[in-house]
Formats: sequence, structure tokens, C-alpha cells
Amino acid sequence: MRPPEIEHSTREERQQYIRETFPCIADCDMCGLCVVFRGKDPEVAYKDYIDGIRGYMEVSGDYR
Repeated sequence: MRPPEIEHSTREERQQYIRETFPCIADCDMCGLCVVFRGKDPEVAYKDYIDGIRGYMEVSGDYR
């Protein structure tokens, strides 16, 4: 599924997308999301996207 575009989605839809895309599986050694997001919860890492400030790809670029 593609990330909802800011112009055509609600804050709640974007937040739900982040939750579904980056779920915590409670096995840090197998997952690696904590390392990718430098110890931040994905909802914190993608706050600007969720709030409609910056696009998904722009925020993703911060963690590459």
C-alpha cells in the first residue's frame, strides 16, 4: 500500500498508515526498526508526515 498523500488524507489516516507499516514485533534483534529510527517510535519519527508538514518520502529521507 502506498502512503496516503497529505492533500488527500486525514491526520488519522496517515497515523494509521505509519502504525500498520512499522509495527513493533517486540523482537528488536529480528526487526531493526529501532536502529533505523535511531531509537524513536515510528510515530515520533514520522510526526511531520502525520501532522501534514512534510511528505512521507521527505521524512523517510531523514532515516536513510
